[in-house]
Amino acid sequence: MRVPLSWLREYVDLPATETGRDVQAKLVSAGLEVETVEPLGADLKGPLVVGQVLTVEELEGFKKPIRFCTVDVGTANGTGEPQEIVCGARNFAVGDKVVVVLPGAVLPGGFAIAARKTYGKTSHGMICSGDELGMGDDGSHGIIVLPPETEVGKDAIELLELVDEVLDIAVTANRGDCLSIRGVAREAAIAYGLPLRDPALIDVPAPNAFGYPVQVSEPMGCDRFTARTVTGLSPEVRSPIWLKRRLQKVGVRPISLAVDITNYVMTEIGQPLHAYDRSLVQGTIGVRRAGEGERIVTLDGVTRELHAEDLVITDDRGPIGLAGVMGGANTEIADHEAAGNGGAPTTDVVIEAAHFNAVSIARTARRHKLSSEASRRFERGVDPQAAAAAAQRTVDLLVLLAGGTADAGVTEIIAPSAPHTISVPADHPDKVAGVEYGRETVVRRLQEIGCDVYGQDELIVTVPSWRPDLAEANDLAEEVIRLEGYENLPSTLPRPPSGRGLTHRQRLHRRVGRVLAGSGYVEAPNHPFIAEQVFDQLGLDADDPARRVVKLTNPLNDEEPALRTSLLPGLLAALRRNDGRGSHDLALFETGLVFLPQEEQRVAGHLPVDRRPTDEEIASLDAVLPAQPRHVATVLAGAREQAGWWGKGRPADWADAVEAARAVAREAGADLVVRGGQYGPWHPGRCAELLVVVDGAERVVGHAGELHPRVLKALGLPSRTSAMELDLDVLEQVGDDTPQAPSISAFPVATQDVALVVDRFVPHAEVEAALREGAGELLEAIRLFDVYENAEQLGDGRKSLAYALRFRADDRTLTVDEASAARDAAVALAGERTGAVLRG
Repeated sequence: MRVPLSWLREYVDLPATETGRDVQAKLVSAGLEVETVEPLGADLKGPLVVGQVLTVEELEGFKKPIRFCTVDVGTANGTGEPQEIVCGARNFAVGDKVVVVLPGAVLPGGFAIAARKTYGKTSHGMICSGDELGMGDDGSHGIIVLPPETEVGKDAIELLELVDEVLDIAVTANRGDCLSIRGVAREAAIAYGLPLRDPALIDVPAPNAFGYPVQVSEPMGCDRFTARTVTGLSPEVRSPIWLKRRLQKVGVRPISLAVDITNYVMTEIGQPLHAYDRSLVQGTIGVRRAGEGERIVTLDGVTRELHAEDLVITDDRGPIGLAGVMGGANTEIADHEAAGNGGAPTTDVVIEAAHFNAVSIARTARRHKLSSEASRRFERGVDPQAAAAAAQRTVDLLVLLAGGTADAGVTEIIAPSAPHTISVPADHPDKVAGVEYGRETVVRRLQEIGCDVYGQDELIVTVPSWRPDLAEANDLAEEVIRLEGYENLPSTLPRPPSGRGLTHRQRLHRRVGRVLAGSGYVEAPNHPFIAEQVFDQLGLDADDPARRVVKLTNPLNDEEPALRTSLLPGLLAALRRNDGRGSHDLALFETGLVFLPQEEQRVAGHLPVDRRPTDEEIASLDAVLPAQPRHVATVLAGAREQAGWWGKGRPADWADAVEAARAVAREAGADLVVRGGQYGPWHPGRCAELLVVVDGAERVVGHAGELHPRVLKALGLPSRTSAMELDLDVLEQVGDDTPQAPSISAFPVATQDVALVVDRFVPHAEVEAALREGAGELLEAIRLFDVYENAEQLGDGRKSLAYALRFRADDRTLTVDEASAARDAAVALAGERTGAVLRG
């Protein structure tokens, strides 16, 4: 919500010395989020005056139309002579009043104006458009043409109200009252302790039987409907400058006088309004739910098929508007330009000021993907008591500015309702804040926001009509606390009970994050939403269980309607974005939940709200939820080690992804089995299958390696991108992360090297496992340090694996014979299981 300071001062007598920054500080202290204060015209310097075009000469021989004009600026130029100006705009003519900036002036953005020769003429200044003055678009898309009665030579800075400050307020969903100047002015008045001149406190005639006929068939959706009629509007009259400027400052584009007035009153009071061309409305105006299959063409020119829950405004023909969202094109107000296009300008209007159900309007706006200024306000809460005042204010402005006549008839339909009251102990805000405010302060603050308060120890509070967000005692406590100042609350730390802290699962997740971060990975959390076509891009089989997803009934994005079954789509998208922005050496990780639907899809029941659900009811609700295991995944691309004076560096490859999996398993205390495998997005021959032993049986918990080139192409990823994903919950289940003290021996190590020749397809992991088991308890460590392939020396389809074996005993120095015997036993078992033979 944009609030011009000059407009705010009309309703609150702020001190003359108060700047926008001062008001911002006061409102922020009161709980409003004032994001910025925009100084309008801060760098604008005159002379900027009103001029009248005397002559226009068309200059020929240029690529675009150019006009040489003489303009009367009175005595503003010091001579009284016509000012010669070159201009390329064409939306003005001889006799028009325009805005002229003279040499010596400075326009917004530091653009200095001086006499200069251009297109063969000397231009002494410039005829200005709204954009050049920082005003925004006024609908003309060209030069500002002022009303004929504007005085020549008048200061245009003052005339156009170019110098001002605008507060930009981020209004939260519960403060719909602050989507108006009236609501912000009330907050400013409270913050400064000043009286408020409420623009809604005006005389309103009583309803009578002569108003425009209205029938409300859906009182639950529309509990108040006011209709007023104004006739005899002059179609030639345009919106005055002050009205246009106020709309521009709040971010609304001026359109026509009748529409501008409804937008002005909506911004001022907060009540959305709609004006119908009376000549186009046929019969009684009605409010009802739409019929299935009904259609309406809204003001944006879109034909919309209505839903049975949509609340619509109708006449005898059918829908003429989406209630609270947007009007229909078949009753649209037409200005004087319509006559030039073969249409008839509007001279009689029916003004609608109604109050609609917030939930109904919110659902309609989202269903049709049609958010408007009206729907934004109705969704957040509109003062129902302001409808009649807003309609009267609109009528008064139409009579004043458009020369209309107010019809004597007044229609007002009101569904009976009682004011909302809340019972609250007088010391309740004290208990919530931990501060002793006292009853007098509580009552005073509640009365300042418009509440009627009665009672002593137990207060009976009647909530004002413009604050529908005040629903219970805690809401009232929040009002007292914010007005007394959040900054005045004492800062105290809670005292947690002893023996509590992070769970084992939380500690593991933190350790996993730390170890990956220590390995050079950057955490990149992603949204859990995916598009199902990503499974095709990842190359998953048609019957792959990962393709079974949980779909959202109301997704945030129609392109991503499902919950993820893998962390890789989000991580790979993050890697692609960063690579596209110039970061080519990437290592990202994420830990997060994936969502796996159950075999039998069941519908959750409704839990009671008048009592705590039983444990059985909660368990039945949990039983229909999808399984949500926590996974960990990494992706790598580019250089893993940078080149420099210290060495050549190296690119990231599949082995780095496997090592990331090993590091995670070590943190979980799990024994991870790594063997060759193939799955979905990974490259055949460069994919490791990751397993653990659960209850005596091996279980696949993930994969790691280099991604398939087809996947890289489909997802737009860098070449040789590698990835890893693990089920972290299974690792936690089988792991034992109890800290183990290292065994330190005082005896020396005995090292034995062996080179084994095996078939090329035999995995190194199987050879290593056989060596480890065959070497027995004396083996301290084993390391593969060389892989060699040479058909001439080893034979076709053969490779050599060289291992360093470290032997050590805890109680003695090993002899050569003992170490050799352990080595021979290891080689023998490897030969038995994998067909390995000693090289050479």
